[in-house]
Amino acid sequence: MKRHAWARNSARVALVLLIGSLGGVSAGAVETNSADSVNRKVLRVCSTPSNLPYSNEKGEGYENKIAEIVAEELKLPLEYKWFPQGLGFVRKTLAEKKCDLVIGTAQGDEFTLNTNPYYRTTYALVYRAGKGLDGLTSLFDERLKDKRVGLQAGAPPGDQVAKAGLMVKAKPYLLMVDTRYDNPMIEMIKDVRSGETDLAVLWGPYAGYYANQDPNAEKLVVTPMLEEVPGMPKLEYRLTMGVRAGEVTWKRQINDIIAKRQGDIDAVLLSYGVPLIDEDNKMITAARK
Repeated sequence: MKRHAWARNSARVALVLLIGSLGGVSAGAVETNSADSVNRKVLRVCSTPSNLPYSNEKGEGYENKIAEIVAEELKLPLEYKWFPQGLGFVRKTLAEKKCDLVIGTAQGDEFTLNTNPYYRTTYALVYRAGKGLDGLTSLFDERLKDKRVGLQAGAPPGDQVAKAGLMVKAKPYLLMVDTRYDNPMIEMIKDVRSGETDLAVLWGPYAGYYANQDPNAEKLVVTPMLEEVPGMPKLEYRLTMGVRAGEVTWKRQINDIIAKRQGDIDAVLLSYGVPLIDEDNKMITAARK
């Protein structure tokens, strides 16, 4: 396989691991308008416990809040099927018909039939203000030459870190973890605050949430990685909801809700610090109408 194709595939796998919806077997997500298995008496959402800012069993994540919006539009009670982040998530939940909707999947994910995207985001640079990196927008900034960068091993920005010559001093963190027991994203932010690392390269939703979650801690700068680097995989992704293969009527119903409640969904995402970008890679700073 050519290297650029490998890079795209690796980036896709890393992204869906971060989102927490990698299946382990293909769902064969073809748009055939076949009979569905959707429960019409309750909204059954497939979700990951203890995986903030996405979701937790207390309903504190932004995917929990968005699920509530969907349930409100459907006029149905909401219930969850919980399964840990990572391999087997779709296979053990959606594919086994224990639930009917995944709130967060990457567009093009082969394990689900995807709805229209409801947000677009990217990776981000996280650093302390006033420490010589103010205004940083790229890993190729000369000021990073002797700095230590924190990065989850195998994450898509790794190619840029390597090309920029920063891998020698980089500190690696785990990518594929059960977030009920281990949270490398929190560790990465703590290391930036303590000075163990100068910069963290982190998936945008994690960066925006953990960098400024604690009101008593030092505020960190979160800058989305919007500069395209020739020859490197793009770091921006469209996020959708996922249903089972063939459930086109259900998918269209969810699409209608996304379109109707896009502004409310934006407001939820922005309140959690998610870096939202439009199709022109411009920042979205207020909920769309």
